[in-house]
Amino acid sequence: MHPRLLIIEDDQRLADMLRTYLQQNGFEVVHVTSAGQGLALLRDPSQAFALLLLDLMLPDAFGLDVCRQIRAHTGNMATIPIVMLTAKGDSMDKVIGLELGADDYVAKPFEPRELLARLRALLRRQQQLQTSPQTEPELARILRFGRLEIRLDARRLYLDGQERGLTAYQFDLLVLMAESAGRVLSREHLMDALKGETPDAFDRSIDVHIARLRAAIEDDPKQARRIITVRGAGYVFAKLQDV
Repeated sequence: MHPRLLIIEDDQRLADMLRTYLQQNGFEVVHVTSAGQGLALLRDPSQAFALLLLDLMLPDAFGLDVCRQIRAHTGNMATIPIVMLTAKGDSMDKVIGLELGADDYVAKPFEPRELLARLRALLRRQQQLQTSPQTEPELARILRFGRLEIRLDARRLYLDGQERGLTAYQFDLLVLMAESAGRVLSREHLMDALKGETPDAFDRSIDVHIARLRAAIEDDPKQARRIITVRGAGYVFAKLQDV
């Protein structure tokens, strides 16, 4: 079965090009031109999508507002991986989009092969999340750091026994750092390990994902004790047992 991709994009020519290219590469593509149409499809229980490609500028809404509505939803649509399309690669729009829960972004104009690689990477993470075996708690692979518990098989994060929500990308980032606890990992290493491509030296999206992780696991994100910034070097996941 081909993964279903929803494109919310008002540029018909771009959407037609994407539809043809992605269908040739194994996706089933559904395209709508407005936020209202897209949200209606996502809320429809008879529809199911593996990924969402969301334009930043739409005729009836701002893409960031659409992203916020999706992540605030209580149904299955809240967890759909989202790739934002930004017209000019504006860094602030990228940062805000990631903070609102987007998993990735692509700046127009873009190389279709790059978009395909990003979509496939997100799809792999989402499929791993959905197909992870339901391991019994006593047999599950669990990383524990004081009050923090990372259940690898179930792909769940708990702090003080309360589940904390993360996107698939953020969970993979957390596991990568936790499994290397005590080691300083550079931004370039983190991005290369997760995306499988040569990182852009000026790409600061990893910092936004780190900020989201801190919001989930730190008592005070401004005084981080679990994910520490090492100035000029990167980040280190602290080997703490008492926080």
